[in-house]
Amino acid sequence: MRLYFLLVRRVPPVPSPLLVEVADRLRARGHEVESGTPEEMLVDADRLASSHDLYLLKSHTELALSLAACLDAQGARLLNPYPACAAAQDKVLAVRRLRAAGVPVPRTFVTADLVPLRRLLEERAPLLVKPVRGHRGAGVHVLHGPADLEDLPELTGPVVVQDLIDGPGEDLKVYVVGDRVWAVRKPFSASSFSVPGRPVPVAPEIEELALRAGAASGLGLYGLDIIESPDGPVVVDLNYFPGYKGCEGVAEPMARYIAAYAERGAELPLPPIGPLVDAAPLSAAVPAGV
Repeated sequence: MRLYFLLVRRVPPVPSPLLVEVADRLRARGHEVESGTPEEMLVDADRLASSHDLYLLKSHTELALSLAACLDAQGARLLNPYPACAAAQDKVLAVRRLRAAGVPVPRTFVTADLVPLRRLLEERAPLLVKPVRGHRGAGVHVLHGPADLEDLPELTGPVVVQDLIDGPGEDLKVYVVGDRVWAVRKPFSASSFSVPGRPVPVAPEIEELALRAGAASGLGLYGLDIIESPDGPVVVDLNYFPGYKGCEGVAEPMARYIAAYAERGAELPLPPIGPLVDAAPLSAAVPAGV
């Protein structure tokens, strides 16, 4: 079968050793494997056509998602599926989907205005602010009170605002391929996405939580950032097709999963979002008199 990896520019600019090994294992199974980075290509957008049996969406950029959307609209098969990737990239939609599935997530708000953000800080702090569509920790800020708004960059779009979860000082990064789960621990920083973590055993509670999150999000290759709070694990981020840095023995299970997905015509459904007992209607947030 013909497989195509849509890649992201890496930092530093060297091929992913994991993906190189996965591609070699897929070729050894008789599959044709090609790849490209959308930002480094000149795509004939008005004539873009599906030409491969399966596309592997390994990039989170707007251009990669646009190309994936165009291919998906033509009936091309993608792993992960485009609708699931688009939903995971939108942190408002992702957190609502996870909560409906019973996955513990921080209390989350969204706004594009400093006035309600200031009011929220007066009621509950500290808070974490990040872009609605963010990746690799970019644009994340911690606010301990209204005074910290002076150091917050001007809002150029909507932001997600979450309760800052108290934890041990390290994130538990959980990575999944199908029903196989790995985990590493490492401190969070602006560049932590490029640094391998320390492999750690996966507790049964974490494995169940990770698989439930994937089923709710329609993903088969994905990662979770978990903070182990005093009240239990809390999922603070979800990403499709992460780097699996620090994980051992991923290449063979990943190649096997991709090959099976391609050969068997498997699908990953994106389930509807269920209701909540403590639902908050959008109308409740609209100022009186509008």
